[in-house]
Amino acid sequence: MTAQITLNLPDEVYHQAELLALQRHRTVSEILVETLENFLLPTAKPVSGLSDSEVITQTQIRLQPLQEQRLSELLDRQQSGTIASVELAELQALIHIYETRLLRQAQALNEAVRRGLLEPLKG
Repeated sequence: MTAQITLNLPDEVYHQAELLALQRHRTVSEILVETLENFLLPTAKPVSGLSDSEVITQTQIRLQPLQEQRLSELLDRQQSGTIASVELAELQALIHIYETRLLRQAQALNEAVRRGLLEPLKG
């Protein structure tokens, strides 16, 4: 099931989505849907309710390469004091995605060890 909505995006956000769409040979709509899914869905279901294969997949969850690159660029701009306000909002969103995925990965690692799918990490 899908719902159709209309969004008013800041020009910079639209241009970033447009650039990503061109790079991936996809539509802007597909990129925006994928971005929202990546932002909202990885934590929708508790790790304990996942199958073994889903748990293992979640132990390897990462940012997409373009997200990692953009996060690095924005962190560099923030550190140098040259970040624009619209970029600051983008940085905060990417940090949120990164932190959410890192937490999800940790939960999945814990669950995988609990189920005997992975050996405990050695310190």
